[in-house]
Amino acid sequence: MNILFLGYKNSSLIPFLKKDGNRVWVTEEKITPSFVRERHIDWIISYGYRHILKKDILSLLPERILNLHISFLPYNRGADPNFWSFVEQTPKGVSIHYIDEGIDTGDVLIRKEMTFSHQETLRTTYEQLQKAIEELFMKHWQDIKNQKIHPIKQIEPGTYHKKNDKLKLIEGIEDKYLDMKISELLDYISKKQKNENS
Repeated sequence: MNILFLGYKNSSLIPFLKKDGNRVWVTEEKITPSFVRERHIDWIISYGYRHILKKDILSLLPERILNLHISFLPYNRGADPNFWSFVEQTPKGVSIHYIDEGIDTGDVLIRKEMTFSHQETLRTTYEQLQKAIEELFMKHWQDIKNQKIHPIKQIEPGTYHKKNDKLKLIEGIEDKYLDMKISELLDYISKKQKNENS
């Protein structure tokens, strides 16, 4: 099969997919319908990709375009899912889902809930989430590509955040918030919010 991998160029999923006998193209750049057609792409896998796929791409490969998202969907769609899972105390985890025209709103194929200690940091929890989603993908890839997994619609409203949403909350700690203990980070944010509301 011909697979287009969008996002992290150093992902361990790329050699995994090649070992599975697939031809894999990798890019972080914005793609066009002609790019997909000319390479006779069978599947698109998005992981850490910074561009939104529009209808002209999505219509080419219905139910063959996946996203790997480090949140327990429908919670924390969009930017900084790990950060918001702690700030808003929502479920944490990873999800593999079909891409539709919304932001992380497509039908979910597989998801895994995870728990973390508040003695950890955003960086260490992010590393664990990345490892978990790559392992989940490798474990289920055969069933995914053979479309043996029944997708589940995201019915609950869930939550969504834009990239700018967290900037005000980490003002003053931009250079260190990733390595602060979660408990210390939440304490900082809580005090900041109280001061702004008083």
